[in-house]
Amino acid sequence: MVRKGGVKFDEGPPDGFDPNDPYADPVALLEQREYLVREKWIDIEKAKIIRERLQWCYRIEGVNHLQKCRHLVQQYLDATRGVGWNKEARPIELHGADNNGIFACIMIVKIRLSLVSQC
Repeated sequence: MVRKGGVKFDEGPPDGFDPNDPYADPVALLEQREYLVREKWIDIEKAKIIRERLQWCYRIEGVNHLQKCRHLVQQYLDATRGVGWNKEARPIELHGADNNGIFACIMIVKIRLSLVSQC
């Protein structure tokens, strides 16, 4: 016996959901909630993976981590912007508005990493 196809997951938002009248279709409302939660978890896990890579880079590079891990710091700050539960209103100074403020943000990332490694 041969399988004709693989498993197909519905990765998009529900078709029948109307944001202007969300309670018109209760099934679509629940599917929209599940979709938003699923997407939020995916973003959180992506940020965790980048954080693990950044921790590895800090350990490997040692004193050169400011130059060698700069791209990972920027990726991590971009990945954590608006990620998490109720974090959409975080101030921009925690992220840096552009690439010029990256060294100021490295200290924030170091503090976060040290807190995570203590757990």
